Amino acid sequence: MALPRNRSWSPDEYLTFDRESEFRHELIDGEIYAMTGASREHNLINTNFSRLLGNQLMNESCEIYASNMRVKTHATNYSYPDIVIVCGKAEFEDNQTDTLLNPVIVFEILSPSTERYDRGAKFQRYRTLTSLQSYILISQDAPCFEIYTRQGEVWVLSEAVEVTDTVTLAPINCTLTLADVYWRVL
Repeated sequence: MALPRNRSWSPDEYLTFDRESEFRHELIDGEIYAMTGASREHNLINTNFSRLLGNQLMNESCEIYASNMRVKTHATNYSYPDIVIVCGKAEFEDNQTDTLLNPVIVFEILSPSTERYDRGAKFQRYRTLTSLQSYILISQDAPCFEIYTRQGEVWVLSEAVEVTDTVTLAPINCTLTLADVYWRVL
């Protein structure tokens, strides 16, 4: 949902507004969009994913952020991925350390209201980040991962669609089964 458009918001105005708000917002080409709530399934998948990845990354130089880490994808675009991973030294826009510049993997859990955007314009913006190695779309209705992996200048799609499937996230050397990710969801 967009806020009433009576002017274009600058990145500084947006950051001030978003940081002071009790709700999260995205900035897309000068327009602010309020983030909506998530379903039970969405929240369970997010929690399961975060727990499973967090356990595997405990002794690594990677950090996992679930739902509340803003990512800057362009001078005038800021998004909140469902889950984002950064490895090595995290780079932030400013000393507030709430706007990540160098994610390695971005996860989006698809919902009916955002699926088209997540597959299209949002993915297009994320692809501009040179640090990004994988973009993963996760269905909340059925066991399905769509894993886009950067190979040079090309993004290659692989899929996992059975609850018994195992996926390996090469950039972070983690392995997950869909059954674990969808625990208590299906």
